[in-house]
Amino acid sequence: MRAPRNPVSDAIAAHALVGRLDDLSQARGAGVDLNVGILLWPRFPLLSLGGLCDALRHAADRGDQSRQLRCVWTTIGPKNGSVESSCGVAVPVQSVFPPAGQFDYIVAIGGLLSDMDQVGKQYWTYLREAAESKVPLIGICTGSFVLARAGLMQDRVACVHGFHYEDYRRMFPQLRVVTHADYLIDGDRITCAGGISVIELAARLINLHCGPDRAAKVIHQMTVSRQGGSSFVERRRALGYFSVEDAAVRHAVLLMEENIEAPLTIAVIAKMTGTSVRQLERAFMAEMKASPNEFYRWMRLRYARWMLLNTSRKIADIAYECGFSDSAHFIRVFREACGVTPGKLRASRGGNQEE
Repeated sequence: MRAPRNPVSDAIAAHALVGRLDDLSQARGAGVDLNVGILLWPRFPLLSLGGLCDALRHAADRGDQSRQLRCVWTTIGPKNGSVESSCGVAVPVQSVFPPAGQFDYIVAIGGLLSDMDQVGKQYWTYLREAAESKVPLIGICTGSFVLARAGLMQDRVACVHGFHYEDYRRMFPQLRVVTHADYLIDGDRITCAGGISVIELAARLINLHCGPDRAAKVIHQMTVSRQGGSSFVERRRALGYFSVEDAAVRHAVLLMEENIEAPLTIAVIAKMTGTSVRQLERAFMAEMKASPNEFYRWMRLRYARWMLLNTSRKIADIAYECGFSDSAHFIRVFREACGVTPGKLRASRGGNQEE
């Protein structure tokens, strides 16, 4: 099951993760870009584990050899232990509570809420020690409940599936929660609704750590057909990937990608990337040969053009989804940039003309 995507859900504090990447890479040495430890709760959904591990597998190696080279993942737990999934398949523990600091992320994949407390104290201690060590924590499916039960979601917003929304509010009435999103990054806490939303989260993390080429491979290998609204997967098809050397520009581009429907101001993007507006403008001119505002508008128009040619959505809906206040403004800007109106572009591919 998946929750609808909110295009601004994970812009809250994604910048808190980016600054950690270079230090981790240097400390760990060349080769491994992304190292993930996984804690499984009783009766966890196998799809969540499979989606995460398969995304990492595709990013980890060239071709289809499935070697853990650029990405490494490890199930964590007690000695000689295994955890039974909700479908009855048991998954063995690979490592007995190793030092949390060796991982880029610790992932808690939650299971049935009735079984949440059916784990040893070491599980809870391990999560808290990881938090104290500043290791980002990810809660997948009811893993958000696990993090909240461990006392690790204070002053944080959790993303849960709509099916569990009332459960979260009942169990943790003092905590904030959203449901209309696939995942949400709130500083060094990340929560994900579960199901195929895991693939979108994994692609985002792989893009951050391993680069756009690895994320593109994941999207190609694991594309999931969607109906209705836009998704990270869909936007990857539309926008492609950008090879960007400057860390601030790379982060700014990610924020722009994630906030197309409700565009951020350049001042906000600069603040979230740890730069000033002037610094970001200079960096964009050097990398992209365009100002941040020009690049942002180009990105929104490129996405609009893709939807015009590849979907049957109404032009007014496309305008709003690409951050334009109304269809008239969108049509005017699109014609100035592309030399043709949205309706005529669609008609050129055999669609019905609409203005």
